[in-house]
Amino acid sequence: MNVNPSPAPYRADPKITSLGDKIGDPVHPAQFPKAILRYRNDRWAATVGLDGLSDAAWIAHFGRFEPLPDNLPQPLALRYHGHQFRVYNPDIGDGRGFLFAQVRDHEGRLLDLGTKGSGTTPYSRDGDGRLTLKGAVREILATEMLEALGVETSKTFSVIETGEALWRNDEPSPTRSAVLVRLNHSHIRIGTFQRIAFEDDAARMEALVEYVLRNLYGVEPDGNPAAQLLRLAVPRIAEQAAGFMVAGFVHGVLNSDNINITGESFDYGPWRFNPTWNAGFTAAYFDQSGLYAFGRQPEAMHWNLAQLAISLRLICEAPPLVEALEGYPALFQSALIRRFLWRLGVDSRGTEEDRALVEAAERAMIDAEIPIADFFHHHRNGLPPAGRYSGEKHAAFADLVAPYARRPIAAYWTRHEPCSMLIDEVEAIWSSIAETDDWAPLHARIAAIRALGRALRDD
Repeated sequence: MNVNPSPAPYRADPKITSLGDKIGDPVHPAQFPKAILRYRNDRWAATVGLDGLSDAAWIAHFGRFEPLPDNLPQPLALRYHGHQFRVYNPDIGDGRGFLFAQVRDHEGRLLDLGTKGSGTTPYSRDGDGRLTLKGAVREILATEMLEALGVETSKTFSVIETGEALWRNDEPSPTRSAVLVRLNHSHIRIGTFQRIAFEDDAARMEALVEYVLRNLYGVEPDGNPAAQLLRLAVPRIAEQAAGFMVAGFVHGVLNSDNINITGESFDYGPWRFNPTWNAGFTAAYFDQSGLYAFGRQPEAMHWNLAQLAISLRLICEAPPLVEALEGYPALFQSALIRRFLWRLGVDSRGTEEDRALVEAAERAMIDAEIPIADFFHHHRNGLPPAGRYSGEKHAAFADLVAPYARRPIAAYWTRHEPCSMLIDEVEAIWSSIAETDDWAPLHARIAAIRALGRALRDD
């Protein structure tokens, strides 16, 4: 489920330049009044050979955005379109971020260093191009928790407080500001393909498809590259949807411009972890229709893949694209079951038995309104608290899980309490920072999350 980070030398590889000057617009980063380093992810910096930077050099590159050696000479605000809550919008692009650099990691993957809150771009419209410090802290917590739970996610690489007072309608203002850098396996979005299709540029579409196949999927294009790409993207994005569900995570804004082509979650705004297995739970206050509610996320991913297929029709006939799309439901169900069993710590007994077990677990959680993190933790250690898991539906689950082979119970599961990241916990961590500039609760929670991740990965 996880890529285990390992040290590697710095290897610059700005492949994005091969796509020409229409992929993005050169921009200048904002000039911030302050640069206070608040978070550096040396765990992942080591995988791209940047962990040896001094704090001063780190700030120079990730706060003032001095170019990295042999990399992009100037940041690029990437161009794309997208469906936003199912309404097509041709007036978007990187509005408060840019692609800063591209590097190879310890596995040879091409990764992007991209920003959030780095200043205005041609796509900022009425926005100020900034990010609140609270938004940056929330993104640290989201990415750390998702990584621990085996979800393919961007990594929060750097957070630097920038000394500006920002005004926002959805939180107390003025509030502190920050610039964030994330490490991603590509910022190429479904919306990137949509823009090229909108512009009816077949040559650029062919070039983009080839770029993604060669540089992001590591394969040579076959006789039908567009269909080949969709066949590769469908299982990746089905896996992403399954990962969200088993993690109990609600992204909040699954627009087509927020889905990248490698099936890696990124761009965290109004995210929440679902307190209980509630299909109707939403993360965004503005999602009045529940379009991106917890239980509708798999459908949203499938719909976005359909928009990719429609865009690829510019260079491909429909039948092979339709065939690839039709594989999504089975791929999602398979990934959901596999991930569910992985988090429970049991081995498969076959498709039908596994499906029945997962359905029974969902019914048990719903019936007793058990917190998702508690359910998995308590069943992983084999000792659900007496009286906590009663009722017919849990008894049915218990009967089904009894014959499953369990992995050995590691010390983690008996020595630790369930590790969760509910909204009250997020707010408490932020309050310590906002009120007394106390960052200790954040660092303690990161350590706890990483301990969970090691336990899940190593068992």
